[in-house]
Amino acid sequence: MDNPFMARAIQLSLDNVLSGRGGPFGAIVVKDGSIVAEGVNQVTSTNDPTAHAEVVAIREACAKLGSFLLNGCEIYTSCEPCPMCLGAIYWARLSRIYFGNLASDALKIGFDDSFIYDELAKPLVQRSIPMMQMMPHQAWTAFQAWQDKPNKIQY
Repeated sequence: MDNPFMARAIQLSLDNVLSGRGGPFGAIVVKDGSIVAEGVNQVTSTNDPTAHAEVVAIREACAKLGSFLLNGCEIYTSCEPCPMCLGAIYWARLSRIYFGNLASDALKIGFDDSFIYDELAKPLVQRSIPMMQMMPHQAWTAFQAWQDKPNKIQY
């Protein structure tokens, strides 16, 4: 099924490769049938490992809409979102995800995020990057301050 929004996300991914600016990933955020924001992979051009197309598009959409929540918005992305992007999509509360390529397709060309899923399933002490809790009682003071704050903005 042809869709102009998916076609745009795919075109962004292709243009990004051909321009030499980044990887083969493009994404757009749509609200009420209109494109709110676009993003392409900018990891290597900005030296930012979080600058995936979906994250770039989400950041732009939030700035344009003046909200950290994107309820009622949809995201169209040229590839199934990685764990980081999927987390960002859930935190932004996007309503739906449409994607072109599968993560297994990305693996075929050298983009493998399966190790992250594998790592998340392991106990903390078995992960390849050591994770150790430190100073939990002191860290709790910020959580307590948040809990006690009467005018906090929930998210």
